[in-house]
Amino acid sequence: QVQLVESGGGLVQPGESLKLSCAVSGSIAIFGAVAWYRQGAGKEREMVARISANVSTTETTFYADSVKGRFTISRNNAQNTVDLQMSSLRPEDTAVYYCNLKIAFSTAWYEQLEYWGQGTQVTVSS
Repeated sequence: QVQLVESGGGLVQPGESLKLSCAVSGSIAIFGAVAWYRQGAGKEREMVARISANVSTTETTFYADSVKGRFTISRNNAQNTVDLQMSSLRPEDTAVYYCNLKIAFSTAWYEQLEYWGQGTQVTVSS
């Protein structure tokens, strides 16, 4: 099976940096694109960054406008992790951050697989 374990969350002051890591295990995980989502208290869950599957011939990334230029998603294949480097953090970035892996061969539900981590808390406050 696929297992995702987030780590690296904590309390930081505005303007500081923090790196989150998503440890990925499971042989089929190489076929999945990995995304970081976040959900603040009383807010809807939103995707902040995504990186293409490990087997992709060309690596592509996506960032939400709210984090573009401040967050960087990357793969560390030696450690089997997908990392999210966050800089210039703002109080609005406070949320539980979740790692997501999705394998989608078509739009049909029976040809899609999706997995979630347990989440890690990031708090940005003075």
